[in-house]
Amino acid sequence: MFSPVESRRLYRQVADQIRLMIASGELAVGQRLPAERDLAEQLSVSRPTVREALIVLEVEGLINIRMGSGIYVVRQHAATVTGAEREPVEGPFELLQARALIECAIAEEAAGRAKPDDIALLDEALTRMGGVVNDAIAVLDADRAFHTGIAAIVGNATLIRVTGEMFDMRMTPYFARLASHFEGPTTWRSALDEHRAIRDAIAAGDAAGAKAAMRAHLTMSQKRFSESFGEEFSGEEERGRNKRPAKGSTKT
Repeated sequence: MFSPVESRRLYRQVADQIRLMIASGELAVGQRLPAERDLAEQLSVSRPTVREALIVLEVEGLINIRMGSGIYVVRQHAATVTGAEREPVEGPFELLQARALIECAIAEEAAGRAKPDDIALLDEALTRMGGVVNDAIAVLDADRAFHTGIAAIVGNATLIRVTGEMFDMRMTPYFARLASHFEGPTTWRSALDEHRAIRDAIAAGDAAGAKAAMRAHLTMSQKRFSESFGEEFSGEEERGRNKRPAKGSTKT
């Protein structure tokens, strides 16, 4: 069990524990890892924390997440962890929480200051986003332009910089790998609708509505990243469905 003092970088510590399990041979190369929920119970942490740790290990090349099959150890790892691997980088859920606190306030302030030219720039970013939902790099670029564009409406250079820096924290191999499991054209179309709601509230001068729309968007972003791959990737969910009789049918 981890103490509250250690909890801020909990997913990194969980990754360390799993590394040691691999290094000791408790988890051998080629072996399938326990289900996400079982690891969470074994390590006394939440499933999102396990998920973040597993993504760290996948980026490092220690494990491979295979759709419909499971999560497997693909190479051995020395027990000593390098400084880079121990770097206290914020996880996606911590980052999204910070963005919600800061960007909700920015959206609220922007609603009282926006001019037609500002809205036109937001519309330009949304148009670009809508045209590139199949291109992970291009859609992120348009997404960044939208969020920093809202900060620009406030006219505070520090807020523009901080908004951009928070967004850029997701431009890492770790975040890209996580996004590859949970982002795609469908989720980006949903995000686009959420962005339009933010834009409309700002254009209408509705400060409370802009704040609420931004919070709803970032909450949904967190929910998308929180989707469990424990059962989905191992095929357990599909096997469970196959065991259930179809509606209207009877077991013989």
